[in-house]
Amino acid sequence: MKKALSIALAALSASAVCVGAALIASGGAGAESFASEPAAYAAVLRRGARGGEVKEVQRRLKNWGYYDGSVDGIYGPATVKAVKSFQSKNGLVSDGICGKATYAALGMNDSVRVLENGSSDSGSGSGSGSGSSSDYTSSDIYLLARCIYGEARGESYTGQVAVGAVVLNRVKSSQFPNTISGVIYQKGAFTAVDDGQINLTPNQTAINAAQDAMNGWDPTYGCLYYYNPATATSSWIFSRQTVTTIGKHVFAI
Repeated sequence: MKKALSIALAALSASAVCVGAALIASGGAGAESFASEPAAYAAVLRRGARGGEVKEVQRRLKNWGYYDGSVDGIYGPATVKAVKSFQSKNGLVSDGICGKATYAALGMNDSVRVLENGSSDSGSGSGSGSGSSSDYTSSDIYLLARCIYGEARGESYTGQVAVGAVVLNRVKSSQFPNTISGVIYQKGAFTAVDDGQINLTPNQTAINAAQDAMNGWDPTYGCLYYYNPATATSSWIFSRQTVTTIGKHVFAI
């Protein structure tokens, strides 16, 4: 009996070591490929979700008479009920979960695109994921990703996050517009807007970089400006205090 117990314990210990090693190996691989293959970030919304995406869903449902509650960004019972009613009216599975099909019916096309770029969810709302606590919507993420792709797709992943961080730092600054679209489309602010590259479809790396910037990663340490010294033509930009250089871009305040 004791011998059998010892064998069982040894087998269990070996199994645990193997599982641990596999997890460590998996973690290492994930960290190594993070810049190119991170998980999807767009939210499939269900009860308990919070944030800007929820607010936009509530706003649209309220405008169309499905929802009479507060547009507070909280996906509670009243929002679930409104989504179910909307889904039923539009021939969707009435599950109260907001996924690609429901986003599409609501006209939230950028939310659909973000989900399509990183998620296999194809139902009215079923799938993994939960709402983000961010105040940004998928439309904000997608627009920021377009800016990053247009401005810095040849840069390293950190360099792409840095460009996104500059946009967000401007949103927070009283010197600039207080929305992502306002900052990006401010006249003369970004070359990608002037030459039309803002309209290119961003890849997953740019979308991930946008999300990382929104989650607080700022490789620029608060910079409001960046430029490529090899192509910059404004003498004014060279007068700004340099904080760091990442790839071909100088980041300044």
